[in-house]
Amino acid sequence: MFQMLRILASMLLVACVASAAVKIEKTSYGGWPNCYRISNGEVELIVTGDVGPRVIRYAFIGGKNIFKEFAGEMGKTGEKEWKSRGGHRVWFAPEDRVLSYPADNFPVKIDIQGGVLTATAPVESLTGLEKSITVKLAASGSNVEVIHHIKNAGNKPLNLAAWALTVMSPGGVGISGFPPRGTHPEILAPTNPLVMWAFTDFSDKRWQFTKKYLLLHQDANAKAPTKSGLFNKDTFGAYLLGSDLFIKRYAADSAEKHPDFGCSFETFTNSEMLEIETVGPMINLTPGKSIAHTERWSLHKNVKVSAFTDAELDRILLPLLK
Repeated sequence: MFQMLRILASMLLVACVASAAVKIEKTSYGGWPNCYRISNGEVELIVTGDVGPRVIRYAFIGGKNIFKEFAGEMGKTGEKEWKSRGGHRVWFAPEDRVLSYPADNFPVKIDIQGGVLTATAPVESLTGLEKSITVKLAASGSNVEVIHHIKNAGNKPLNLAAWALTVMSPGGVGISGFPPRGTHPEILAPTNPLVMWAFTDFSDKRWQFTKKYLLLHQDANAKAPTKSGLFNKDTFGAYLLGSDLFIKRYAADSAEKHPDFGCSFETFTNSEMLEIETVGPMINLTPGKSIAHTERWSLHKNVKVSAFTDAELDRILLPLLK
């Protein structure tokens, strides 16, 4: 019994130390007075309290924000129309010209439990949905668990999927991977969709394909938007900006129906930014019910890529995706 108590005490001490390593403090950022900084001494995230729910910053301490910030929209609140602002947000798919764009320009409820922060928006009058983002930063390193919840607080069922969009700072390269490749005639069945939108143009030089990877380069001089999507049960999106590499991951289920011809990953770019997005399965969300969609993030520094080839991308990414 004494030995068991010692083990339990040790476990409790470790848990307390781990929690204490993550610090959450109220701060101003980008002109908003009510933001929250989550840090562990190595990386930091900024969650907005005046608008959202939104993670507006993810960076090494003292480093460049890997997320885009739209300067003209920072620090502002209360606009009648939806604003991109940048950062990371939660939506629902499939995209709708009206229902996907209710303004999230109002204060959110912030709940802090130990080293975990949840930001919850008011119920949208247009959709009856309540959206929230929970951020759990590891005690050390850069790993973050980001849980997106969408609750149907209305009075009618809605058929939708959770959609997590991360707006990346310009000048980098977005990278995603296809499911494992094979050979013919050993594998005859198709393995994944590669989805186009009406404005997708694969002759655009921003697109780059290897056997294993799909790449999209952000280019400030390329004015036309472009977008594509795919399915991979081990979904990941990466973004290389200089020598900083952001990775987010999502475990998809091939047995479930995903929107947009079956996408678990989508990527979009224009002249200002690049988005990497994960998409959950379609759900008939009845009143009172909610869905959760989890991403896992990490940030890596001093990443040097000599060429965008399978061999080089394998060398960089495979150890980080284990």
